[in-house]
Amino acid sequence: MDYRQNNWLELLVIAKFAVNNKIHSATKIFLFIANYKRELRTEADIRRKENIVKIIKKVQDKARVVLKKAQKERKRQADRKKKV
Repeated sequence: MDYRQNNWLELLVIAKFAVNNKIHSATKIFLFIANYKRELRTEADIRRKENIVKIIKKVQDKARVVLKKAQKERKRQADRKKKV
């Protein structure tokens, strides 16, 4: 969500988490289990998940602010056109 695109590391963690925790259509198992031969259930993984949740919330908060700003700008433009 960062327009300067300097937060790739945070976003790659989320992408890796999403890919590893999805059942693959060909193997019918989670990719994490296929790669590491264990479930994603360790304490370190739980802490990582909590961190990912924080990152996701941070991204969502940024998106919410940007969308509200865009919405106000669109409304301002539409109201200006109505006056003409």
